[in-house]
Amino acid sequence: MLSLLITWLLSALALMAVAYMLPGVRITNFKNALLAAVILGLINAVLRPVLLVLTFPITVLTLGLFVLVLNGLLFWLASSLIRGFQVSGFWSGVFGALLYSLINWGLNSWRVAG
Repeated sequence: MLSLLITWLLSALALMAVAYMLPGVRITNFKNALLAAVILGLINAVLRPVLLVLTFPITVLTLGLFVLVLNGLLFWLASSLIRGFQVSGFWSGVFGALLYSLINWGLNSWRVAG
């Protein structure tokens, strides 16, 4: 339970860092970052696997690059569900999702290694 809570807090921190680094991503406060982290986690756990299976042929044709597009669209979708979390457009969603996963991966690997 504690591990899940720490992962949730680190994901919210990663989201705040993305909002700080990218001008196209905006989060009003940490409470909204916590909510966005939950929504992103749910979207990635429920919707993403279904979409990955459905878009497998185009993913193969693009040598996996379509997964970046899909991640950006899901990041953008999450921003449309939360009032205090805004992604200004498609490319902001793609770069935001990429940066979010890199920061989140770094924070979680640091936590596991430490």
